[in-house]
Amino acid sequence: MNPVMSVEFTVKAADGEFKEESVAIHNPEELFAFVAPGGGCEQIPAEVGEINMIFLKPPHANVSNPVADIPATLQLGMVFFTGPLAEIVQTAQEILDKAGRGELAAAFLAVIGAGR
Repeated sequence: MNPVMSVEFTVKAADGEFKEESVAIHNPEELFAFVAPGGGCEQIPAEVGEINMIFLKPPHANVSNPVADIPATLQLGMVFFTGPLAEIVQTAQEILDKAGRGELAAAFLAVIGAGR
C-alpha cells in the first residue's frame, strides 16, 4: 500500500534547523491511531519545534471538482498540514470530531495549541 502522507518532525536549534525524522502514513486510521491516547505521539521529543504533515498528491486528479486538488496549508499550533484542499478540510473535520469525543491525546492537543 502506498503512503498517503509523510510526517516530518523538525528540530530548531541555535545552530539551525534540521529534519529529525520522517514517517510514512498509509491511511487516515494510522494517523488518528498515532494521535490517540497511548498511540505514540506522547513520545515526541520536547526538542521538536515543528511537525509537517504532508499529504501526497492523489494518483488521479479530481476532474469533477478541481478545487479539491488545490494545494493548501493549515497551521494548528506547531503542526502544519499541507496538501490538496479536500484532504486538509477532511482531516480538520476529523480532528474537531475526535477532540470533541476525547479521542485525541493530551500531547497532540498541546502541540496543536488546544491543550487543556
